[in-house]
Amino acid sequence: MNKIRTRFAPSPTGFLHIGGVRTALYAWLLAKQNKGDFVIRIEDTDKDREVEGSIEHILKTFKMLGLDYDEGPDKPGPFGPYMQSERLPIYHEWALKLVSKGLAYGDPFSKEEVEGYRIDAKQKKLPFLYRNYRPNKLPAWDKSKPLRFKSNPQKYTWNDIVLGQIQSNENAIDDFILIKSDGYPTYNFAHIVDDYLMQISHVIRSQEFIASVPKFLNLYQALEIEPPILATVPAILGPDGRKKLSKRDNAKDILDYLKEGYLKEALINFMALLGWNDSTEQEIFNVDQLISKFKLSNVQKSPAKFDERRLVWMNGQYIRMTSTTELYALAKSYWPNDSKTFSQDYKMAVLDLIKERLKYLSEIPDLTSFFFVEPKIDPSLITDNKILSKIDNQFLIKLLELSHQRLSKTSFKLEEIKNTLNDLLLETAQKPVVLFSLIRIATTQSPASPSLFETIAILGKDKTLSRIETQIKALKNYE
Repeated sequence: MNKIRTRFAPSPTGFLHIGGVRTALYAWLLAKQNKGDFVIRIEDTDKDREVEGSIEHILKTFKMLGLDYDEGPDKPGPFGPYMQSERLPIYHEWALKLVSKGLAYGDPFSKEEVEGYRIDAKQKKLPFLYRNYRPNKLPAWDKSKPLRFKSNPQKYTWNDIVLGQIQSNENAIDDFILIKSDGYPTYNFAHIVDDYLMQISHVIRSQEFIASVPKFLNLYQALEIEPPILATVPAILGPDGRKKLSKRDNAKDILDYLKEGYLKEALINFMALLGWNDSTEQEIFNVDQLISKFKLSNVQKSPAKFDERRLVWMNGQYIRMTSTTELYALAKSYWPNDSKTFSQDYKMAVLDLIKERLKYLSEIPDLTSFFFVEPKIDPSLITDNKILSKIDNQFLIKLLELSHQRLSKTSFKLEEIKNTLNDLLLETAQKPVVLFSLIRIATTQSPASPSLFETIAILGKDKTLSRIETQIKALKNYE
């Protein structure tokens, strides 16, 4: 097997969060780097846990992230079908091979009998192993009952690209179910058959499966097939660093991040660094750089901690690296409704101005609303301001009247606005924290905004002067 073929095989039990997609990303990067194939296979054999719409949701996640796959449920290839529920005859054929070799048998015990054996093992202070209670004469397989693998207990030593050499003892090996009573295979059986038939060269998965590898190796041996190369990636811990990030603990759907206006490139960069680095201090990688530099041998053994603040920072970096024209196209659905009557040029100017402060695209309405609607006077912006609240109203009015007079005489070009207001600082002997804060409140009704000069230049002369007049009237009414 010369060609690199990797896969991601999710169960359709809901959305994908960062932990699952990070594992898929590593498999995707390895395949792309080696001009190989990346396969998506849906492991839908547990019908009780299946959530309607999950398959479409999973495939949409990969398409939205730009992680193209070469084969999958909606992308037929030479090794399909790619839904396990459509491969049942294949599993039964392989199961019968084991039956014919005396390596699988019909499960003869009821749940009550198995529970009795567990109690017996506990009383003897031994681990419960199903194989210790296996009948000497293997029962035939009645397809209304589960089919169980007859294990061959032994020690194993195997190499994991990430974790290195790993050893296990005989107690890690037990008889396990291959085919359930409903005719569907278990994960332990189906993925081994599928990976072999689909010619998967590398299996990359999370640490929760490491304890099961000896069982898998025992089954590979029984089926007389060569195991793929194994790589175990570290767990991703939740924000508290105590337990694994999971849906149960409110891990977010990847699509929710995209809906909030996180850029796909930032998400990919962030996920790649959750457990991997290129041995440098570099933090921002485009996709081509990740494909070029990624190595499984550089994946860390210890768990990675999910830190959403880092994702927010990284997304801000990507927003600032994106041209305003490209960002405008991405931000199409995020503008406030009141912006519809404004020109593209006007909105592009607004977007260019707020880029430095923008963390994700869904912030656009809050950061830009005053550019599109007349803001309501908010007295608390002055009364709660530690500096302005200590200044007499009459003096604040005077500062605004002077600002109105000076600005009204300008052409309202950016450089002239800057010079005029800077000159007014000298004339009034005020600090920017007083004069500029007062003008900002008057024109935006916000305690913070992008650069004041650029903000009022975009608002335009008439709107700026009108808002200053409105603030002056409001201050006069407070007296």
